[in-house]
Amino acid sequence: MITDSDLLKILVHWFKHASILQTPGQGCHTTIMKRITYITAAAVWLLLQACKTQAPGAHTGKAWKAPEGVVIQQIMDDAQQQTRLMLKAVPEAAKWLAEANAAAGKAAPDAFSPRTAEQGKLKLVNSRDWTSGFFPGELWLLYEYTGNKEWRDAAEAYTVRMEREKTNGDTHDMGFKMYCSFGNGYKLTKDAHYKEVLIQSARTLITRFNPAIGCIRSWDHHKEQWVFPVIIDNMMNLELLFAATRLSGDSSFYKIAVQHANTTMKNHFRPDFSSYHVVDYDPVTGAVRSKNTAQGYADESAWARGQAWGLYGYTMCFRETGNRAYLDQAEHIAAFILNHPNLPADKVPFWDYNDPAIPKAPKDASAAAIMASALYELSLYSTRGESYVRTADRILESLSGNYRSAIGQGNDFLLQHSTGHKPANSEIDVPIIYADYYYLEALLRRNQFMKAHTLFMPL
Repeated sequence: MITDSDLLKILVHWFKHASILQTPGQGCHTTIMKRITYITAAAVWLLLQACKTQAPGAHTGKAWKAPEGVVIQQIMDDAQQQTRLMLKAVPEAAKWLAEANAAAGKAAPDAFSPRTAEQGKLKLVNSRDWTSGFFPGELWLLYEYTGNKEWRDAAEAYTVRMEREKTNGDTHDMGFKMYCSFGNGYKLTKDAHYKEVLIQSARTLITRFNPAIGCIRSWDHHKEQWVFPVIIDNMMNLELLFAATRLSGDSSFYKIAVQHANTTMKNHFRPDFSSYHVVDYDPVTGAVRSKNTAQGYADESAWARGQAWGLYGYTMCFRETGNRAYLDQAEHIAAFILNHPNLPADKVPFWDYNDPAIPKAPKDASAAAIMASALYELSLYSTRGESYVRTADRILESLSGNYRSAIGQGNDFLLQHSTGHKPANSEIDVPIIYADYYYLEALLRRNQFMKAHTLFMPL
């Protein structure tokens, strides 16, 4: 259960939060009263939460063990062996890529981060690719689990190559890129430079915010199709903004994150709480222009990874704000996913819940890994916690037993059978780095359950 030390840390965090969420120029009396209100509300909420945010089963006296067939220590040992092989494969793949580009008269790309396997070969990307931060993040997760300097050294070497992205205003994927790399690094090292990189990355991200809409713009491409597209994936980048407010004391990041979450909750979801992939807005009026898909089967279908992004995103938003509406939203999304008739028995979804080719459609292990990680956290806040843990456990059993690469196989990725972008015939039934990242995160979260570490403290 939550210890007195944990509660004290949380109260200190909320006290700081209350002190920065003030509007400059208020009178002294108003400011003091608002602070008292924030602190009192936060304290009451936290005391109530302390009664229920225990390890699932703790209130029943049940001792939670690892899921059947999931020996976390062995899986993490295997992951370390596999990742050592990946670290050896990366420079070889980079050399091959440089030689191929030279033969074609092209400049050598600064590709260093594993993304997937393409035609049987390891595919690397440079820091501008939206997936580039996951491998540095994976290395930090291995360091978090083991404490071994080997993984810290490797994580630092890959993380530093991401720094140039802190001023890249052409992307909304700053959370994926910078929070997974520098965010995990800062959590574990408290490196002051990492902190500054995170704050600058957040400053860059909010340049894409449109106050008339209340959202951060996603893509800049396909301007003939979308004017101001916002994708459900963008919920994942809000964690960077919440962190930036804590690290800087600037409440503007927090406020933008909340506006984006609220607007997305209003416009992205159908009555059954499935999510559209893309909502396009009029940047002047803020009105919705269209709701459709890019990576799903159809505009009205439920793209599996998109549902997982929403689940994870609103769970995280509840953690960061305490806003019950976000918890309700996460629970509704979970209900849509877990009760869907096309969710297989192994709980690893097909790439889209509405693909008519089911059960012959490709699976998406990445969506399953994201779901498992999100469900473990959601279980801390919900009265349905035990059910969520059982489902997350089932997902880990399936991924660990039937989707995991043998050591030295699968181009040295941890998981097989993910689907990236089926409509574009891209990355279908292949390993993809973000599946590995969220799989490791889910394993670490499950491991924390068994040790009764039940609350995820912010940076």
